[in-house]
Amino acid sequence: MTATRFDKLPRMLIVAAVLTILAYGCSAPMLGTLLPSYHLTGDQSGGLGSVNALGMVVSSLTAGPVVDIRGKKVAIVTGLALQALSLFAAPNAGGYRGLLAVFFVLGLGGGTIVTGVNALASDVDQKRRGTVFNFLNLFFGLGGILTPLVSAWLPGGTLCYLVATLATLTLVADVFTKMPAPSGEAAFKLSEAVGLLGKPVLILFSLFLFLYVGCEVGVWNWLRSYLVSPAIGLDEKTASKVVGLGFALGMLVGRIVVAPILIKVRGQNVTLIASLLMAVTTFFILRTVAPAMLAAVVFCAGLAMAPIFPTTMAMMGDAFPRGTASAMGVAITCGWLGIVASSPIIGWFAGATKSDLRTALLVLPAASALMAVVNLAMRPLLNRSPA
Repeated sequence: MTATRFDKLPRMLIVAAVLTILAYGCSAPMLGTLLPSYHLTGDQSGGLGSVNALGMVVSSLTAGPVVDIRGKKVAIVTGLALQALSLFAAPNAGGYRGLLAVFFVLGLGGGTIVTGVNALASDVDQKRRGTVFNFLNLFFGLGGILTPLVSAWLPGGTLCYLVATLATLTLVADVFTKMPAPSGEAAFKLSEAVGLLGKPVLILFSLFLFLYVGCEVGVWNWLRSYLVSPAIGLDEKTASKVVGLGFALGMLVGRIVVAPILIKVRGQNVTLIASLLMAVTTFFILRTVAPAMLAAVVFCAGLAMAPIFPTTMAMMGDAFPRGTASAMGVAITCGWLGIVASSPIIGWFAGATKSDLRTALLVLPAASALMAVVNLAMRPLLNRSPA
């Protein structure tokens, strides 16, 4: 599959990819946005989060081979259909058991969409994958901001219907968008997807995303609690602004800034610098007290994290021209596992050492520094011929 074949398609592919990733971005924070309105116990809330993550893990592993054998459109349309169905059903779930089913299906749809749309993005411009991926992920961040903001004016049921409608309209648009044809069983076999698991470079990519997603989610899940703790003492409203606007805005701006840089700078260099900056900024978040300075450091942490995920996806597109989606699916799955591991690890450090949250959150700069080590380890493998 060459770039030349798609010279007439980039605009259509970009529109399809933008709509799809925006629809997913709007659904991604849905659990956190709706959870307070369910009035569940802590165990029940954790159960919803777990089944949602389980759905993403299952679908990420299975969607990759489907994309490589049957095509991007099949995976993307299926994922959007699952997303729409689950959100239309959410207001009528009828209780905790119904919600478990809803959020498991939402996770299935989300994992399928992420794998499919990242594989699709690889076909938009194969020579500028890093720029394309960072541009598209702007819309994921935009969706992630829009849903919590809109929720302040709309009841939960209406919000679900609104995002489900967006997913449905996107599904229709994607059905009528010409996308790269599936490679077919003769070109890529399921046994090859299994064989990818032993590739050292894929193992390193997977570890890199595991660490990164754990760090990003660690900020989302724990920073607000840290800011309102006695160590800092911010009020709830100010803490929410620092996390929801400072960090999220930093990630949006970071992707705008990095997108043109990646035209000339190799992705492995960008991700190395970003990993080191993550280590520095997350460390100084824990050493800063003044609210204005703290907001600035949190913004810088968002800037540092911004290019990591999309640029890593672009690097994988270059490293795995054959079985791209299968390789991405494995690495993305490890990223979801980072979500599962991050909060328990931080909580364990806080409890086991009987230390304050500031000490426990040193896990974040430590993991960021380890990302830089993993980046250095994969560089010789990336300089070889593609897998």
